[in-house]
Amino acid sequence: MVSKWKKLKLALSMNLCSYLPRTLEEPTLNSGERFSDASLLSPLNWPMTPTTTTPSRSRKLSRSSSKSSKQTCSICLTKMKEGCGHAIFTAECSHAFHFHCIASNVKHGNQVCPVCRAKWKEIPILKPSLDLPYSSFVRSNNDEAISLVRRLPPSHRAINQGHPEPAVFDDDERLGEKIGFTGETDALKKENHYPVGMMDMKMYPEVSAVSQSKSCENFDVLVHLKAVTGNQISQYHRAPVDLVTVLDISGSMGGTKLALLKRAMGFVIQNLGSRDRLSVIAFSSTARRLFPLTRMSDAGRQQALQAVNSLVANGGTNIVDGLRKGAKVMENRRERNSVASIILLSDGRDTYTMNHPDDPSYRVMLPQIPVHSFGFGSDHDASVMHSVSEFSGGTFSFIESESVIQDALAQCIGGLLSVAVQELRVEIEGVCPNVRLSSIKAGSYSSLVNGDGNSGFVDVGDLYADEERDFLVSINIPVEEDGHTPLLKLRCVYIDPLTKEITTLESHVLQIRRPENVCEEEVVPIEVDRQRNRFLAAEAMSQARNLAEHGDLEAAVTAIEKFRLALAQTDAAKSCDRFCVALDLELKEMQDRMRSSHVYEASGRAYILSGLSSHSWQRATARGNSMDGSSFFQAYQTPSMAEMLRRSQSMFLVSPSHHRLIQPLLSFASQPKPR
Repeated sequence: MVSKWKKLKLALSMNLCSYLPRTLEEPTLNSGERFSDASLLSPLNWPMTPTTTTPSRSRKLSRSSSKSSKQTCSICLTKMKEGCGHAIFTAECSHAFHFHCIASNVKHGNQVCPVCRAKWKEIPILKPSLDLPYSSFVRSNNDEAISLVRRLPPSHRAINQGHPEPAVFDDDERLGEKIGFTGETDALKKENHYPVGMMDMKMYPEVSAVSQSKSCENFDVLVHLKAVTGNQISQYHRAPVDLVTVLDISGSMGGTKLALLKRAMGFVIQNLGSRDRLSVIAFSSTARRLFPLTRMSDAGRQQALQAVNSLVANGGTNIVDGLRKGAKVMENRRERNSVASIILLSDGRDTYTMNHPDDPSYRVMLPQIPVHSFGFGSDHDASVMHSVSEFSGGTFSFIESESVIQDALAQCIGGLLSVAVQELRVEIEGVCPNVRLSSIKAGSYSSLVNGDGNSGFVDVGDLYADEERDFLVSINIPVEEDGHTPLLKLRCVYIDPLTKEITTLESHVLQIRRPENVCEEEVVPIEVDRQRNRFLAAEAMSQARNLAEHGDLEAAVTAIEKFRLALAQTDAAKSCDRFCVALDLELKEMQDRMRSSHVYEASGRAYILSGLSSHSWQRATARGNSMDGSSFFQAYQTPSMAEMLRRSQSMFLVSPSHHRLIQPLLSFASQPKPR
């Protein structure tokens, strides 16, 4: 029975079967544990619904595994044939790879077979050394294709060994061709071009009419913005991205966590376009840049996949050093893509720097670039990671189960790859001399009301395609004898991410009717009521979190319950507004995660902070342990985010009739490359 199990396991690792029966001697494994780190980078090996495999079929697959392993390199996923100009390395465990692939793997410190996880005692080197013993032969199309291998001590597995890092990270790959549309002439480009995104601006007054003899204080006006793109963005090159991922590979990341992280990074690498650039920072006790900002061309993808595949988990957790390296990559760039972002993933607490959220060690190194942080598991420091993201203008996501790391990253990447407008500023001006602005509720966005109260502004920054923003502006309305009162007008100023042109748009003037008498009480529009509820909910979450941090969980639960009761009495909730229904479910989940100190420490704090991050920035974040909508608040999810999430999830779906992947996933290299 044991020998059959080993044969089936080998067949699985070589992409030859989709189901592996469990024996009594073998404990149940999670889906991520059934695959090697190398094979997890290939969509061929991503989890599929089990299909019934007969014993005869299993034996047949096992016998063919040896032949398959010699035909395909498990690192680059391309064919291996003798006499084609590529040297082939056969390891002591009998698995074969392209020599240049495995040499790159070893260069990054990995001494474990990517297929069977056997620990190698002897590994390949690029230059021969006559005083070292042979381990295997490398076959090629000439007589010089023999390479020697040497023994390396365990210390060489650390990621900070190998080539020394430059003092300045100004070795980023050149951006290459400028903005253009594949296959079009310059004349056609000029004729067809128009902005990728245009702003849609609307204003909703609290009520549409106020009697002439009445004055109002703190009268709310909802400002609604949307980056309208429709199908335009798919017809043209989107704004290219510079992305730095800062990955935790400390000892706690070993096993399934690291394997799933590698798989998620494989998905990111595949979905970046040839004009996007990626750099990866890996940190444990220290941090090291695996490769400079590199365009994700075919060669760049292969380099990135090999570097990520080579990662091994060991050491402590030095988040500050990882972020410092990531910031340095961004700051030292010779050239800059239109969009730039840092992604931080960690499952632990910084064991080298103070963990207080306001520690200046975190803030002093952060560039003016959003850091989207992802904390997963029950041991990460949610307070610090949320603080880093909040300070930099990024979002914080809580991933309760590492099995959805890829989905969470996919949602984030879907947004970054669809930036429609940049450096958006909304200017709000009072039209009537007697109308004064008293406050602007903008969440985490920087806003200001000028001293005279005649105007104000909100700095919004970047908006993704079809992304929306809502702000509440409080004004005073004076007594007015005319039939109407002009209140506000808007001006939006933003940069087109493709042309770098500055665009200015102005809205119509918002007015309200001023009859002598208002016959019946005006109903507050659902749009205004919904946003009031959002701001009040964020205040309730913040209050509950402060109480919980001081150990008063009962008061924290009561604070949320009090708001939930008030929420149920609002017009939006009574009309079963989808946003309010989802908001109530989210608040209830927060209450459940504050029932005990143990639950709060394990998941409650992170869940609340990810909710605050989402509502304050009005941007989708991952929350909880699934992507079914119950644990992930999807009110801010854009079509581009949803599409990338669907693409990620479709890789795990199986056709009921054929038990095959919905999409043909032959290899990363064979998939269509994003433009």
